[in-house]
Amino acid sequence: MMHILYLLLSGMDLVVAVALIYIITIQESKNDGLQGQIGSKTTSSFKGKAGKDEQLNELTKKVAGVFFALLIIISMLGKFS
Repeated sequence: MMHILYLLLSGMDLVVAVALIYIITIQESKNDGLQGQIGSKTTSSFKGKAGKDEQLNELTKKVAGVFFALLIIISMLGKFS
């Protein structure tokens, strides 16, 4: 039973990993070079509905959280098998 659950969660983690890679690659880069990567954060100046970039950013955070949560569960199952 644990082996089947382990394989199922591993398959789910693979699908989530591919989704995470896809979401990251469709995002547009706002800043080029090293200076844009360190410490600068671009924010929109209006308070309204989130734009495409903000929505993709939030989706990336959520999918990454699911990815790491699945990794933790899989590693714990691997200890007990």
